[in-house]
Amino acid sequence: MKIASWNVNSIKARLEHVKLFLTEQSPDILMIQELKGLDFPSAEFENLGYHSHALTQKAYNGVATISRAPIKVILNHLPGDNADEQARYLEADINGYRIINIYLPNGNPTPGAKYDYKLEWMERLYKRLQVLRDSHVPFLIGGDFNVIPESKDCYDPKVWEGDALFLPQTRKAYRAFINLGLSDALRMASGASGLYTFWDYQAGAWQKNNGIRIDHFLLSPYVADMVQDCFIDKTPRSLDKPSDHAPIIIDLSTAT
Repeated sequence: MKIASWNVNSIKARLEHVKLFLTEQSPDILMIQELKGLDFPSAEFENLGYHSHALTQKAYNGVATISRAPIKVILNHLPGDNADEQARYLEADINGYRIINIYLPNGNPTPGAKYDYKLEWMERLYKRLQVLRDSHVPFLIGGDFNVIPESKDCYDPKVWEGDALFLPQTRKAYRAFINLGLSDALRMASGASGLYTFWDYQAGAWQKNNGIRIDHFLLSPYVADMVQDCFIDKTPRSLDKPSDHAPIIIDLSTAT
């Protein structure tokens, strides 16, 4: 089973890129983030043989899960704050697995309300993942975490000092997910530095490979045992008018 996650930075602007990716990579599941609008082109994906479910928000945020198999939505809101209306969390059952799609808050500028919201959101996410772990639900969580876990996950750590993506509190909250017994899929496949999922549009970051790794898959123990490979597909980042993110893809063996 092939599952991909990709921050598309506007589904309206990147629809053709997403359709090309689905055609070329043929994932069983694609989780996309940062839809940036209320409209979602579900019919376009139906024409390619995919079901879809989108959680949208005017102009900002938004997540959608696209799947060859039917999607049973479990939650479209991260528990813990009923007043939070941001479209950032979609949890569904697909083929017997719990698939969680997130667009974790950026948190900048720091300090301030946006960073407080980021840390609070991560605490709520921790509690939800803890519930799933304790309930022995086989799950994976993928998406744009807006977290640089380690120094080797960015081209120059000094550039990111003081940024919400790399602050010690942020990385500590991410490690808390790992300490629940979850596995970082890419790090299961490779411990190499220079593996990035995001390159800024400015200052020739893409051409210089001045990137950061902020898009992740975290896996419960049962799912981690199924990992065959995990890699970053940089091809879409080289297209005309691309997203500033590249897809991350995981291959799971479903053989029993």
